[in-house]
Amino acid sequence: MAHVHPSGVGLTRRLTAVLALTAVFTVVEAVGGWLANSLALLADAGHMFGDNIALGLALVAAWSARRPPDPARTYGYQRAEILAALFNGVALIIIAFYITSEAWERFSNPPDVRWMTMLGIGTAGLIVNIIAAFLLHGSQHNLNMRGAYLHVLGDLLGSIGVLVAAACAGFGGWAVADPIASAVLSLIIVFGAIRLVLQAVHVLMEGTPSHLDATEVQAELAELSGVAGVHDLHLWTLGGNQTVLTAHLVCSHDEMPARLLRSATRLLETRFGIRHTTLQIEPPDYNIVENVEDP
Repeated sequence: MAHVHPSGVGLTRRLTAVLALTAVFTVVEAVGGWLANSLALLADAGHMFGDNIALGLALVAAWSARRPPDPARTYGYQRAEILAALFNGVALIIIAFYITSEAWERFSNPPDVRWMTMLGIGTAGLIVNIIAAFLLHGSQHNLNMRGAYLHVLGDLLGSIGVLVAAACAGFGGWAVADPIASAVLSLIIVFGAIRLVLQAVHVLMEGTPSHLDATEVQAELAELSGVAGVHDLHLWTLGGNQTVLTAHLVCSHDEMPARLLRSATRLLETRFGIRHTTLQIEPPDYNIVENVEDP
């Protein structure tokens, strides 16, 4: 049967717009952090710089995933997005640990910060990241886009942390708020990044998609009229949003294989949304091996 792949043109355009938006603001935030002597701003700028690399990689992966299959890669290039998601998750964890180590050094000797500069840049950053999050919202069904979305959410939380730190330093004289905001930001980043890495590894390990239960799928197939047994069922996903299934169906003696194939394919598509299927129909005695003596 024909397999329809969802178009990612719209997502690619949105990802391009987000990358351009965040790249410009990264420069603004880095300069502002240096002028304000703010670790929270510099940490967020560093985080955004890493995000720009990650978003660029996600964009390249999204373009690659749209390439059609070829004789060398008969499944196409959808796994490029999963590799990008894995890279993004690992990069987020590394960035978060770096921010935490810098924040720890500033706890004992919090520096004076120019909180008005922090406040202005933090506000601008909040607006930029809200726009970026809005552009990517609703695309989290794709692991690559989810990785990009998590990067943007991390930037959004970073902007909020900068605003809180600036307010505490300016109105309360609490300079230690700057490294505290950085540490909290890093914890939030790590939490989302670990989940992303685990999901990417699950896909690369050919794990069953989280929204499906392989036992339930096998049981539903076994209950079809004319099915005497189901074995060697495998269920996985190519790029996080296209499910693939292979299985062997043992049919009863009086069952027509073509009719059984049609009913099984229809069940998988209507009941579970699985459109990419490969089913082998076997007679009941297919695996019986006769003992033949050597002459």
